[in-house]
Amino acid sequence: MRKPPPFDGQYEVAGRLAESIAAEGAYCVAAIGAFSGDETRSADEIFIEQNVRFQAHIADAAGLDAQLAELVFALDRLTAEVSADLDSFRGLTLREKMAGWLSRQRMWRMYASRVREAPVIERLLDLLAKSDALARLIAGQRALLTERHKAAELSLVDIVEQRRRLVVSIDIARLKMKELNAKALTTQGRIGVYGNRAHWEQMEAERRALKAEAERISAGEHEMRDDSQRRERFIGLFQAFVDSLNGRIAACNVLLRKLMIDVEERLIIYQAQVDTDRPGMKMRIKPELFPDIAAPIRLFEKGMLVAQDLERRKSRADLEFARRFPTYAEPPPATLGAPLIDTARRSFRFNLPFLRS
Repeated sequence: MRKPPPFDGQYEVAGRLAESIAAEGAYCVAAIGAFSGDETRSADEIFIEQNVRFQAHIADAAGLDAQLAELVFALDRLTAEVSADLDSFRGLTLREKMAGWLSRQRMWRMYASRVREAPVIERLLDLLAKSDALARLIAGQRALLTERHKAAELSLVDIVEQRRRLVVSIDIARLKMKELNAKALTTQGRIGVYGNRAHWEQMEAERRALKAEAERISAGEHEMRDDSQRRERFIGLFQAFVDSLNGRIAACNVLLRKLMIDVEERLIIYQAQVDTDRPGMKMRIKPELFPDIAAPIRLFEKGMLVAQDLERRKSRADLEFARRFPTYAEPPPATLGAPLIDTARRSFRFNLPFLRS
């Protein structure tokens, strides 16, 4: 299993990157909205500049998503370490065993007191604080991306619709040119055959007018064709940007879903570790203290978190997370026919052996 980098440093890096790419994202959305506004520069010059900035932004945004996934993964690994540490001292100490020779009740009181005073509680609270901060960052990204995706998509639809109308106009212009050229050719064939000289001059004037009109329409058709090709070129770039926004929104949904389920896991471990009936113990975890992960905390307050149900949902969220971010996919089973998810290997996360009946 790969070891994640320190959470705090990675979180600061992700926060700075989110701020730095925000301006470039706003530029990209504005560029799509003002597509036809800059007539002072050539289309090639504008496309080269925007292509560089759009592609750089898409790459930076993908890097940010990878860092957010790394942070979710880091918290998941830290949770596993806390759970493993809990398992490591669950056995009775020599002192507790000696007390058990005289009184088993005293032995278990000593044991329960030692477990309650373990530093794991503070580590769990720290994990919840980190989860709250990360949820705020991811949710903020999702809200911003949703807003920008809507604006960019509306502008892109308008550009595509304008190009569609151009294509229709080009087809009409070509039909009109064909008709005018045919009439001009027919008129030319009649000159010198029918009528007198004055009639011939009149037909020649008509032919010239038809050709002039055909040339005027041809010039307009050429301009429309250039504009259509220019739009087609930019549409590909803008569509890639809109698609990247849509993909990032989906990634944020996957990250938030996994993060919230992982928060439930941390709360279940806390619930098993702490006697929540003791004054002040349950008050350390309130929705007001962790507003961005308030939903699972409300379930915790109502005693509605169940380890068995969580295992099923967490397995599904982990698979979704691995599909979206293959770097964090579990290695394939070593033996043929082994289950895709090795629940036995992961059982220390959910069986919670320190829970006693």
